[in-house]
Amino acid sequence: MFIKLLKIEEPGKVIREIPFHKGINLIVDGTKTSDNKESGNNVGKTTVLRLIDFCLGGKGENIYKDQEFKSKSNNQIETYLKKNNVIITLVLKEDLEVVASKEIEIRRNFLSHKEKIQEVNNESFNDSNFRKKLNQLIFKSTKPKPTFRQLIAKNVRDEKNRLVNAIKVLHFNTTADEYEALYLFWLGIELDSADIKQKLLSQRKIEENLQKRLKKESNLSQIEQSLKVINRSINQFETLKENFNINDNFEKDLSDLNQIKVEINGLSQEISRIELRKQLISESKNELEKEFAKIDINQIKLLYQEAKNLNPKIQKTFEETLHFHNSMVAEKIQFITEELPELEALTRSHRRQLQILLSSEISLTENLRKTGAVSELQKVISQLNTNYEKKGSLEELKRIWQNSIAKLEKYELELNKIDKQILDKDSLIQERIGLFNEFFSSISNQLYGEQFVMSSDVTEKGYELNISSISGNLGTGKKKGQIAAFDLAYIQFADSLDIECLHFILHDQIETVHGNQILNLLTAIINEVNCQYIAPVLSDKLPSNINIDAFKVLSLSQEQKLFKV
Repeated sequence: MFIKLLKIEEPGKVIREIPFHKGINLIVDGTKTSDNKESGNNVGKTTVLRLIDFCLGGKGENIYKDQEFKSKSNNQIETYLKKNNVIITLVLKEDLEVVASKEIEIRRNFLSHKEKIQEVNNESFNDSNFRKKLNQLIFKSTKPKPTFRQLIAKNVRDEKNRLVNAIKVLHFNTTADEYEALYLFWLGIELDSADIKQKLLSQRKIEENLQKRLKKESNLSQIEQSLKVINRSINQFETLKENFNINDNFEKDLSDLNQIKVEINGLSQEISRIELRKQLISESKNELEKEFAKIDINQIKLLYQEAKNLNPKIQKTFEETLHFHNSMVAEKIQFITEELPELEALTRSHRRQLQILLSSEISLTENLRKTGAVSELQKVISQLNTNYEKKGSLEELKRIWQNSIAKLEKYELELNKIDKQILDKDSLIQERIGLFNEFFSSISNQLYGEQFVMSSDVTEKGYELNISSISGNLGTGKKKGQIAAFDLAYIQFADSLDIECLHFILHDQIETVHGNQILNLLTAIINEVNCQYIAPVLSDKLPSNINIDAFKVLSLSQEQKLFKV
């Protein structure tokens, strides 16, 4: 899929309509004034990339919120977008050179609830189904993993982690198994169990944490041995009870009393199970609460300001990372504690029933005492009751242990089967990586006279992909060039195998690449790839011998900003 056009409009009024073509598409700042003081920054160049990303399922907050300080917002832009019901339309086209080729029209606005517009080909979708629909139309995928947003991450390089990492393009909290699913998709390796594997790993972690908690009290062997001791004690007291000589009335009351004790024992087991569950949830909550980061923000701001003075291009902040981390922890706490109210209600109900039974037990015990029951029998009954309660608690712990062990064995068996399926495809994976490196090393050699290579590594958590240089370690100055080479090589690789992919690359900050490599990219390499390379740039940062007019699709300035406000 290529980008045909991006349109910005208010109801009845088109603000911008930006057509795109194959090859290089530059979004540049306008001509400088005579005094050469006009700045090409903050005119909306990078915002074009973010509007495209917004149409592809992004949240869109980065369009009007400061990327360094999330709490800060450009109120003028946010108010303009929402008050004027600005609608963004993105048209994707299968082949820009074939008029009749398939098109996808995406429309979104910045409002919410009933006023929200979120359409694909004139059909409205909620957030979840919107991305699923795009996944089906663009990647021909209905699988939940990798997600649509994960699949397009390397095509939209407008934020820090994607501007400095060629392969690790997802959020820093992304798990290795999620990356494995993404890498296999990139390589065109079909694996129906990728989503299942991630669920199994999550479930395995829950059971491992449960067993760690249980081991603090006792292990399964201790519980089984304790049950043997308790059962012997119960048998002894039952024998003592049967040896008492009692009359008929006493027999009936004792029978009723025994029935009540059975019910008391059952309720006690259930209460023990619920209390254990509540305790586990509470401990998990406490452990998560310890993960809340509590750091002197003012001190970090001072350090950050010093760093920003040295490197003005810093885009992420400590507060942003801290806020995201704490939000994730809060969501986890909310998830694991959501059943507490129901457990509390169930506990109260069971305890009320238990009190009723205990009252009946006291009443029957009094009747037995009045009919001539000896104090020794009451002691026996009391001991029996205590032992039955202990037995109930131990049996519940044993059941939890056995259930957890069985689950872990099941998860391990299923995970081993999935890992074997992946390992069985190792020869195909290596073949695909080899094919990718034909393109990757060729482009990197054109850029730097060095051959970059991608390789795989199998760890306990699954397949990983890595990039290295045949000539040695990669210097930091070449990182942007490496990323460009990777993205361009991937499109060539995907086309060679008919793997569904996006044929456009949105790449911010390319002016940080050395002028020689920029010249090579813009005048030679990109033209050899069936793609669109869309980049916002400061025109005075480009080599002087590049014909900017031949490549630009939009020119912005302080007088002519993107939204014209």
